Amino acid sequence: MDFTKLFSLEGKVALITGGSRGIGKMLLEGFLAAGCEKVYITARKRKQIAETLAEFEAQYPGKVIGLPGDLSQMDEIKRLAEELAARESKLDILVNNAGAAWGADFEQFPEAGWDKVMDLNVKSLFFLTQKLFPLLKAAGSFDRPAKVINIASIDGLRPNPWETYSYQASKAAVVHLTKRMAARLIQDNIVVTAIAPGAFPSEMNKAAAKNPEGSAKGIPFHRVGMAEDMAAGAIYLASRAGDYVVGTTIPIDGGIVNGWVPEVFNDPSGH
Repeated sequence: MDFTKLFSLEGKVALITGGSRGIGKMLLEGFLAAGCEKVYITARKRKQIAETLAEFEAQYPGKVIGLPGDLSQMDEIKRLAEELAARESKLDILVNNAGAAWGADFEQFPEAGWDKVMDLNVKSLFFLTQKLFPLLKAAGSFDRPAKVINIASIDGLRPNPWETYSYQASKAAVVHLTKRMAARLIQDNIVVTAIAPGAFPSEMNKAAAKNPEGSAKGIPFHRVGMAEDMAAGAIYLASRAGDYVVGTTIPIDGGIVNGWVPEVFNDPSGH
């Protein structure tokens, strides 16, 4: 085996939903550096897509393509899949990153906040993958499977302190849905995995963006996540290196899920 190409994405075509900012943009930068031939990005706001395209055009001319659209709508999911199929004969990597959150007191939590989050974070993820299945199947082979990477959250692996009920439920659903999708799609040489990000500065995590030092106090590694941390995990899963990782959700969180030990109160012996 040529280990020099173990983490290469040379020649691959990828789609990153929500790829114009935050974690999606971190993944875009990493995929380009790892050699992707083309990376399509989606977002609702055309201005954000245009700004991201302009940012990467000089270093990666023609390699980032924007596909504006609202993935919370089923007709938009169908249209996006059709547009991509008109441009490409295969899709090597799909990253389901687009998401939403909603916070409200338990007694006032609205149905709108439930439906918006569950629809985008879970329903849209499933149906976009379904509509893109022919392109993923065309890309996958036993020797080089296609990849679907779902972006979950550590909030789907353990409760957080905030009253974001539908968000936490949706991300737990993504973790389990990843396993079920993986069991089916591996039959067609498509490997499905997930990443559960911790505190990465973004619009979705304003605390990490505006007060990284404060956020770091609750992280065993004592800092918030960086673009390199997120990109490295996704490159691992998307490349040959991650071919044998099926249905797994990997926390990239500085130890919040698996490396945090609660304080012992009163009796220091823990008894």
